[in-house]
Amino acid sequence: SGLCVDALDGAPGVYSARYAGEGATDAMLIEKLLTVMSGVPEEKRGAQFVSVVALVTPEGKEFTARGSADGFITESPCGSGGFGYDPVFFSSELKKTYAQMSDAEKNRVSHRYRALMELKKILSNELQ
Repeated sequence: SGLCVDALDGAPGVYSARYAGEGATDAMLIEKLLTVMSGVPEEKRGAQFVSVVALVTPEGKEFTARGSADGFITESPCGSGGFGYDPVFFSSELKKTYAQMSDAEKNRVSHRYRALMELKKILSNELQ
């Protein structure tokens, strides 16, 4: 899973948790992202949370599924919930940052949830 920012050519991506260095706090991650994004106009602040899950069966069959959630990076943190980049990731779907969402709202639009539902669909088709 990771945060992919359009203006950063998809960075930090799979390096999201280490974007501000090993052991960085959520506040440090957000500070680095906002510093790098300083001066980037709103229309170029598009971003996606992306998750890919993989399953390998004992027989060696391999399955992968991808889920994403679209939004943009805000100019400052907003909200007190969540973790990581949630205070600066504004959901295009729910019109609020992930840090402003209830757990139920966040789970409904989560990139991880969507990846798992896609894997479930793949497996349902495979097992028929």
